[in-house]
Order: sequence, then structure tokens, then C-alpha cells
Amino acid sequence: MWINNIIDRIRLPFRKDKELFSALYGILGFYPRNIEYYRQALVHKSIGKRNDKGKPLNNERLEFLGDAILDAAVGHIVYRHYEGKREGFLTNTRSKLVSRETLGKLAIEMGLPRFILSSGHNNSHNSYVGGNAFEALVGAIYLDRGYDACMWFWENRVLGKYINLDKVAFKEVNFKSKLLEWSQKNKVRMDYKMLKQKKDENNNPVFSFQVIIEGIEGEKGSGYSKKEAQQNASKETLQKLKREPQFVDAIFKAKSNRTKMEEEPTMLVPDPEREQEDFIIEQEYEADDVQEPVEPMDEEPAADNEFDLSDITHKEKSREAIIAEAEAAAFAEE
Repeated sequence: MWINNIIDRIRLPFRKDKELFSALYGILGFYPRNIEYYRQALVHKSIGKRNDKGKPLNNERLEFLGDAILDAAVGHIVYRHYEGKREGFLTNTRSKLVSRETLGKLAIEMGLPRFILSSGHNNSHNSYVGGNAFEALVGAIYLDRGYDACMWFWENRVLGKYINLDKVAFKEVNFKSKLLEWSQKNKVRMDYKMLKQKKDENNNPVFSFQVIIEGIEGEKGSGYSKKEAQQNASKETLQKLKREPQFVDAIFKAKSNRTKMEEEPTMLVPDPEREQEDFIIEQEYEADDVQEPVEPMDEEPAADNEFDLSDITHKEKSREAIIAEAEAAAFAEE
């Protein structure tokens, strides 16, 4: 009898949540031990559900936990799979695997959005709701079965079935090209400012760049090459453009000020007649400098006036006069 009671107690959750248990088994590859973790992982904050103590019951806390576990588990898998690859490659690969876009697509492919409780509409097409629920689901797995189960889930239920790891890792996402395309489309000026160049502990060169848009400072990025540093700075700036409207507003305000200044004339239109007279040196006189003409005087000019040119004349002198002047000058020097 007591055995039948135990069997009934085991079967009860399956009878009550048969659809959810079956769906989770299809997604996870195993049955949950504590269904409540997974139920909470599928509750969006828009529901506004609260417990007896007034605390919200949604998947935000599990999303936070799942995000950290995903970084660790996927980082562990990438590290183990790509032996000898540099930190920059490993970081970029992990970032692409756990990006909001990737997790949102995974959630849709797994059919997760149809089980999410939300007050919104068309959740199946909302990558943010789906991606957040996926992270919360990983948090639920961790609390229910531990870290190894999270690793198993990603390796056996995600990789190979939904994601080709090598294809993702070696797919080049040109963030610099995307940012340049956005800048050209919106007719804003963009440049890259090199902040510093140094060497790491292994004597490898490391570059740091910052994106500048219309004079407004964007995000910074570092890398083992200028291209990698600019790519990282571009990626961070693209994310900032998406999540910070005030950053976008500042850029277009600066653009508006620049174009306004460019439209205003910076100088008067030159007069062609005036340009022809530029070679003439115009003299400026003060009122006191203007003097009335005076009659010539018979006195000798002052001897100490070195700029007096009154002795220069075009009148021809006789040979005798020239010799006499030379002798007088000679005797005067003695």
C-alpha cells in the first residue's frame, strides 16, 4: 500500500504538468527534478506576479544567474576545443555564442517562447524575451542539477544540433564595416583615435583605439593588431548606439551644429577690382603728420642726419671739384 502511495506521489507532478514536463524533456534531454525552478524561468516580469511576501516572481534573478553560468560553461568549452588559440579569439567566439541574438534564435528553434508567460504579444518573435528566458533556463538547470548538467546541456543539446561551433568561431563579423555603413547612411563623420600602444607580458604589441563620431567620444577597444582594436572599439560603439539614446542624440546635435556652421559664409566675397590693387602699398597718415609745404632754405643740412639724401644730385661735377671734395673728406677724417 505504501509503495502505491509513493508511486502516486511521483506520478502526480507528471499528471499536473504533463505538457511542461514533456516539453522540457524535449528541450533539455532530461526530466527536471524541481519543476518550480523551470516554471519560474518561464515567467516574464510583465506578468507582475508576486509571492506571499510581496516579492516579484519572475525570471530576472534566474536570468542573471544563467548569464554567468553560460559565460563560464561556454568559455570552458571554447577553451578546451580551441587549444593554443589566443585570448582575443576565444573571447570573440564566446561572445558570438552567448550573444542576445544567438540565444534568441536558439529559444525560437527549441520552441521555448510558446511556454513563456508574458503579458506581451507575439513573444515567439521577440528575441529579447526568448533570449532572457533561455538564460533563465540555464540558471534553473544549474540550481536543479549543477554545473555539469549545464555543460552537458550545451554540448549535447545545443552544439551540433543548433550551432556549428567552427562555423561560428571563424565567421568574421566586420563591426567596423557596419559602423562605417551606419555613419555614411546618416552622414556623420567618424574616425578612430589611437590611444596607446604597449607590449604585454609576452612582448606582444597591444593597440588601443577609440571611436570618435562628430567629435563625440565613442567606446574603446584593444587588440594585438590595429585592425582587431578598431573592430573591438566598433563593436562596443555599435552596442552603445543601440542601448543609449542620449549618445545618439549627442552625435546628431553635434552634426547639426557642424552643418549649420558650414552653411554660414566664413568670409566676404572678394572684389575682383580690389584684388588687382593689392600690390599697391597704401600709406596711412595721422592728422599731425600732414605738413604745409615750405620754401627751400639756404642753410646746409644737419650733418648728423644719416637719412638725409639732399646731397644726392644728378648735376655733373668737374674733375677738379671731385678731387677737392675727396681731399677735404680725407683731411676731415684725420
